[in-house]
Amino acid sequence: MYADIPIHFSTGNMLLLNAILAGMIFGVSIGLKREDMLRVIRQPRAPIAGMIAQFILLPALTALACWQFAIEPELAMGMILIASCPGGTFSNVMTWLGRASVPVSISMTAVSSLSAIIMTPLNFSLYSYLNPYTRPLMQQIAIEPGNILLLVFLVLILPMLLGMAVGRRHPDLAERAEKPMRVVTLAVFVIFVAVAFSNNQAAIAQYAKQVMVYVALQNLGALLLGDLTSRALKLNQAERRAVTMEVGIQNSALGLSIIFSFFPEAGGMTLIAGFWSFWHLMVGLLLAMYWSKTAEEPCLKPS
Repeated sequence: MYADIPIHFSTGNMLLLNAILAGMIFGVSIGLKREDMLRVIRQPRAPIAGMIAQFILLPALTALACWQFAIEPELAMGMILIASCPGGTFSNVMTWLGRASVPVSISMTAVSSLSAIIMTPLNFSLYSYLNPYTRPLMQQIAIEPGNILLLVFLVLILPMLLGMAVGRRHPDLAERAEKPMRVVTLAVFVIFVAVAFSNNQAAIAQYAKQVMVYVALQNLGALLLGDLTSRALKLNQAERRAVTMEVGIQNSALGLSIIFSFFPEAGGMTLIAGFWSFWHLMVGLLLAMYWSKTAEEPCLKPS
């Protein structure tokens, strides 16, 4: 029934969304340094915990839950896609606000973004096919995973590499521009999603309650996975909270970009990713505020 939702989204809007996403990634990446990547090699436990929760447990358990509870195919595919995306671009700021380990968060952002070029299309295609409810829809669309890989490279990896290059060549400019770019791109993205929702409010209102329940439960599950995986690897509180935030803040902008590029008629997928865009930011900010009052020790600001 979700295929009949009249979601209005033009080619121009799709290009604008991709540009916003690339700008968000560029803004975050100008603060990334070679030391952040080397930190993963020297202190790998936290990034390993994040990778296990982010790219192994979350997609697999999401697909299993969608299968177990027979969630409608388009909604299930939307949830699997969100679970297959890397951590959100503003997890670093929220980690800092929550006085958790920013170095761990930055390292995880770099690693998960690089891994996403393979893991996002792989997990999405694999679990959408394994789920018997989503398999017919996936076969009907017959999308090539390589096309998703190319999109991830263009809007995620390429802007990240460019951002790191600019930050390395112009460190003073990068330091001044990083925070304004984060704020501006976040504001533009939120406005973009708000406008898109307002243009489709009649269709969205009809399914809002059901979709919000799925989004809230999946987000809660992602946060719990990040925390439990971190505890299993015996990380300290600051590292554990950084991993939890990274896993719980998904890159829903990338999810929306993939949906509008390859599944423009899948209204159910759009609803899932759209609600995620608001929900995880709200939950992340509330969690960061709580953590800031209960942190054992302060952490460094994002570099």
